Amino acid sequence: MRNIWALFSACAGLVLAQSSSSWTPELSMKVQRASDVTPSADGKMAAWTQTSAILEAEKSENLTHIYLWRGRGSAPLQLTRGEKSAQDPAFSPDARRLFFTSERSGKKNIYRIPLDGGEAEMITDWKGAMGPYRLSPDGKWIAFTGAEPDQEEEKARKEKRDLKVIDEKPKNHALWLVAVEPASSGKRPPKKLASGNHHIGEFRWSPDGRRIAFAHRPSPDFDSARHADLSEVEVESGAVKTLAATPATESQPRYSPDGRYLAFLKSPNTPSRISGTRIALMDGAGNVRTLPPTPDEQPQLLDWSADSSRIYFTEPKHTRTALYAMPVDGPLAAVYEPARGVARVTDLSRDAIWAGAIAEDASTPAEACLLHLTSKERIQVSSANRDLSLPPVSETRVITWRAKDGQSMEGLLTFPAGYEEGKRYPMVLIIHGGPAGVFSESYTGSAGVHPVASLAAKGYAVLRCNIRGSSGYGLKFMASNVKDWGGGDYQDLMAGVDHVISMGVADPERLAVMGWSYGGYMTAWVISQTSRFKAAVVGAGITNLWSMWGTNDIPSVLDDYFSGTPWDEPDLYRARSGLFHAKRVKTPTLFLHGENDLRVPISQAYEYYHALKRLGVTTKMVAYPRMPHGPNEPKFQLDIMQRHLDWVEKYVK
Repeated sequence: MRNIWALFSACAGLVLAQSSSSWTPELSMKVQRASDVTPSADGKMAAWTQTSAILEAEKSENLTHIYLWRGRGSAPLQLTRGEKSAQDPAFSPDARRLFFTSERSGKKNIYRIPLDGGEAEMITDWKGAMGPYRLSPDGKWIAFTGAEPDQEEEKARKEKRDLKVIDEKPKNHALWLVAVEPASSGKRPPKKLASGNHHIGEFRWSPDGRRIAFAHRPSPDFDSARHADLSEVEVESGAVKTLAATPATESQPRYSPDGRYLAFLKSPNTPSRISGTRIALMDGAGNVRTLPPTPDEQPQLLDWSADSSRIYFTEPKHTRTALYAMPVDGPLAAVYEPARGVARVTDLSRDAIWAGAIAEDASTPAEACLLHLTSKERIQVSSANRDLSLPPVSETRVITWRAKDGQSMEGLLTFPAGYEEGKRYPMVLIIHGGPAGVFSESYTGSAGVHPVASLAAKGYAVLRCNIRGSSGYGLKFMASNVKDWGGGDYQDLMAGVDHVISMGVADPERLAVMGWSYGGYMTAWVISQTSRFKAAVVGAGITNLWSMWGTNDIPSVLDDYFSGTPWDEPDLYRARSGLFHAKRVKTPTLFLHGENDLRVPISQAYEYYHALKRLGVTTKMVAYPRMPHGPNEPKFQLDIMQRHLDWVEKYVK
């Protein structure tokens, strides 16, 4: 593999000049990402974040800063600067200041900056772990979740006696309150509002600012999320009352502006990750009414309309994302769906007239936008990549085909650069994670684990299939791979590959396959079932379902999909594990895995790698120190993209 680090020691102008004619992983790393768009209360301004990758001799980090748009005709203004990121922008009610979080002090804290000029002021001086924060409706208070620093734990660490007793003393977050303006002493002492034997997550202020509704679960562990309940605390007295504590999962509380209802999400009484959720309404007497199911039955709540007649939410819809309004009474209404690409709504203005969103499509990088929810006007407010010389990406089309059992399938086909009809090209099959992930019409030039634009620039067609189990096609479709990983989903993939071959695009003798997480599982499975692929890359993939159950941080996911534990379904867990079919594998296989991956422990890669090595199959494994389930350091992300490309080039082209 060539020395990719040396490329970044060259001047930026040289890199861009070399990148102007063709895509490379290095160029993708330079594409900035806009996110977290929030409108001011009246929708006349917007703030958002832009993230860039810093790859220097001793730096490998993502740097995020906040930008501001002051209205029509104005240019984007960078509001925060420095070597420490600034995130989570929120306007004060009068739109004169902007609040944000940063680790400038060495720990995450809340700051505010005047919009007419001046330095940022640190509001909190928190020494522990901090979660989300929210301003009170009058702008005088800030509520946040956090855990106080554990002095004994720090002392134990220094004295080398920092053992861990599993499941003991979870680092639960409490709910805290701090004044925006300092007391006469010049300080802002935080007040603990709510705590207990639970971890507090998402919360919302009531319209009058007197109460806060919050979701909580037994511990911060991801596996406890299905046991979330709702409670409410009175801000003045600190009195806490339970709102919803049933066997179902209750989450995402949202007060209606008139104070009549609390909307929230509610699962069935036996929750699972494939059972769907519904929007529920609780009135002042505690009565709960469940509203009709949403199209995909996995809504993400935004907020209420100003007149309290409906609540807005987003859901995936095939290869796009849709914004809907669920009325208190009456039929569901679709509010906004882009004609192409995706527009992911992140926040609403207080009057719910404007939405902040990230808009992109397969050929256009993501930019911050404002959407008018009535007129459907879309205003682009950011210019994140204005100064970057980007070549055009190859065309991407939405295609459909029939699965082996007759079901209609959908996916994205990116054509190779310079595509000529009637000529066959090598093709890479990419499989998404989840399994309830979904491929959307997002920009193919962005940095990710799979270098789609770079593969196309090298002359490959790229197929990304939304096979059964994917989100965006309804709950029945999402749950159609229960007890059938490696069954119908595998057949869907092969039917998709066969379809692109029948189109005259793909060369059946020059195929590669790759995927991350569940996509890595499917890649490990595919090569154990067929030798039609000349190269494979297994990224953070599951290879042994039995050992995966006992070592990952959310074993209940496998309970959901396999209807029990390994001792309940021993034959199924073994039969659907790629490792136990390793003798069939002939495909040269590369394994990429993070050493700090709790979601899919690195032992999964070692098991399959050692099996293939023992069997004499061409294989290589790369372990990334410090890395969790996905790349969190830009140099590792670049290396991962480049290794995907190099492996395919070596064994396919």
